[in-house]
Amino acid sequence: MRQLTVERTLTRVGDRTRLGPDEQVDDKALVFMPNDPALTDPFLLMAEDWFSTPGFEWHPHRGLETVTLVIDGVLEHGDNLGHAGALEPGEVQWMTAGHGIIHRELAYRDENVHVLQLWLNLPAAKKLTPSRYQDVTRESMPRFQTPGVAVDVHAGTVDGVTGGADTHHSVQGVVVTLDPLASYDLSVPAEHRLFAHVLTGSALIGGRRLEAGQIGWSDPSTAQGGTSLRLAARDGDRPSRIMVYSGTPLREPVAFGGPFVMNDKREIRQAFQDFHAGEFGPVPRAARLAYDR
Repeated sequence: MRQLTVERTLTRVGDRTRLGPDEQVDDKALVFMPNDPALTDPFLLMAEDWFSTPGFEWHPHRGLETVTLVIDGVLEHGDNLGHAGALEPGEVQWMTAGHGIIHRELAYRDENVHVLQLWLNLPAAKKLTPSRYQDVTRESMPRFQTPGVAVDVHAGTVDGVTGGADTHHSVQGVVVTLDPLASYDLSVPAEHRLFAHVLTGSALIGGRRLEAGQIGWSDPSTAQGGTSLRLAARDGDRPSRIMVYSGTPLREPVAFGGPFVMNDKREIRQAFQDFHAGEFGPVPRAARLAYDR
């Protein structure tokens, strides 16, 4: 018997929290906070930053992945593994901190850059996996189109198109651009928890109306077949852009320690000890990037 696709609904909707400027950024917001990791598992937090100078100079991470989407401007990045580059609007950096990495994120030429950064948890068995960088640029970004709809696939496989990022556990990530009044049914694995964040415009998502800056959540389904999330742009004079990420919950303990995310406080203390003992490698002294793509 052919299994039917179950349509997802959003069970909760939230607004981003504007925090304002600090010593690193010109403005900051938290799209969602790490108040209860079980509610957002496997996702930990998502920050929105606008910065020019100084940005985020050399700092460490362990036990998680960061997924950075450039909204506007050019993001300059580098790490102590020797990677360096610049990303333009719509491009993604997928960084696996794993065992430990030291990196920086700056606005190219100290001009203005606007980014979203998602923290994605790693399973306990892969907390100390080797570190790596993956840049998904415009040239390498898998994309497909239907009338009125364009889908950039960051991770996972959607409509037969596989994203540019290799992941450590089951994660799907896309940005969907809808012309006014266009709609699209996004296939999502039933076991995934998903969030939909409206970047621009206004849309009906899973039966709820969301405006730019809002985020909606749908928890894993017990459906035996597939599930889908309906995205429908409202009438207007510009397209709606929606970031939809989903992943299988890890259902493991979470311990935060600044830039480190582990499973318990003992592991957090060990992460700080390892970093200060130089086990993440030396802090680079690399010059600023001379960028010309």
